[in-house]
Amino acid sequence: MKMKSLVSAIVLASAGLVSHSALAEDISNPLQTITLEDNSGFFGALFTGSNAGATFADRWSFTTTAAGDLTADLVSLSGNANNGLDITGFSLFDASGMVLGGTQLSTGLADQWSLNYDNLAAGTYYVQVSGGVMSNAAGKYYADIALAPVPEPETYGMMLAGLGLVGFMARRRKKAQA
Repeated sequence: MKMKSLVSAIVLASAGLVSHSALAEDISNPLQTITLEDNSGFFGALFTGSNAGATFADRWSFTTTAAGDLTADLVSLSGNANNGLDITGFSLFDASGMVLGGTQLSTGLADQWSLNYDNLAAGTYYVQVSGGVMSNAAGKYYADIALAPVPEPETYGMMLAGLGLVGFMARRRKKAQA
């Protein structure tokens, strides 16, 4: 009799594991492209209701033709800390792997993340947004990405020459007034 109880317990536990893993369904969106206009772009995703316990790892690719400083921000808002999305990662990748992990700024009612990378080389990259769905209510996240070009050394030389010329003219005026 004890053996039947043990087998029954194992079968019930297995059934519980099967139904629990069904709740942890992967609802990731396919790889999508961020269209950069004037070196910036917006992206995001909406997850409809009835996905409680599901996880996702969305990838968004972009290409830059010049080096620049990258800034990206992500936010997911919900009515309370038990609804919506729980963002667990916001990272930058290139062809060889992760370049930079994001910084979590807040969690709960508003999940906020930030990515900042100085002097990003020209190339193709993707950002990955990872997380889980907290309830059967719909959830969404929004993000923006911006690339500020890094000035060439010649630009600094021209700027310094211009400042020197302005200083020379100011000194000359001061002498003429005296």
